[in-house]
Amino acid sequence: MGRTNGDLRAVSIERGAVPYAEGSCLVSFGRTRVLCAASVETGVPGWKKGSGEGWVTAEYAMLPRATRTRVSRERSQVGGRTQEIQRLIGRSVRAMLDGFAFGEFTVKVDCDVLQADGGTRTAAITGACVAVHDAFAWMVATGRLAESPVRRRVAAISVGVIDGEPRLDLDYDEDVRAGVDMNVVMSSEGRFVEVQGTGEHGTFARDELDGLLDLAVRGIGQLDAMQVAVLATPLPMPV
Repeated sequence: MGRTNGDLRAVSIERGAVPYAEGSCLVSFGRTRVLCAASVETGVPGWKKGSGEGWVTAEYAMLPRATRTRVSRERSQVGGRTQEIQRLIGRSVRAMLDGFAFGEFTVKVDCDVLQADGGTRTAAITGACVAVHDAFAWMVATGRLAESPVRRRVAAISVGVIDGEPRLDLDYDEDVRAGVDMNVVMSSEGRFVEVQGTGEHGTFARDELDGLLDLAVRGIGQLDAMQVAVLATPLPMPV
């Protein structure tokens, strides 16, 4: 039975998917699958050295056969789309924290797309949240921090207008047909982190924008509930 315009694709969140990482998650939105691994490193970028503050950042990559035709690996230079997505993921996971006063540690999240069928950036953000949460929990458990700076969760979803109708969580075929395409990132407190919206083939009205945001809010609420359920399960420390 097909999903309606307001339904998420089948979503799964597998916590602890990378045994050696301080935090990790394999997330699936339909046929899109992204592996997120958060690594804790001692030290910070040069511009933060001596500040006593830490940093959280992200990298994003797509495996060559994640897509329907092979794409080359980005070895010597990261492309513009990749830079945009990894910066978005970084901004999103930093919004989880109440600040950076956790000492000079860097938490780096690697988001690798294993299979792409639309919504790779939104799946990456939703999975990265779980990985970052667990990386900070590991720092507390191993005595590196007295308490975690994580104060909220973040999740993201795509919405769009297909054949004049708003639709949630676009797959690739829907995305290429969309008259309006939007990615929405929100916190578990119900506040927006980022909204990216484009009229792909023209303009769109305020009421269409409001309808898409309402749809995104409902979808992100479901994703947040899944994150809560996954994070409630005790997880062994990395090997």
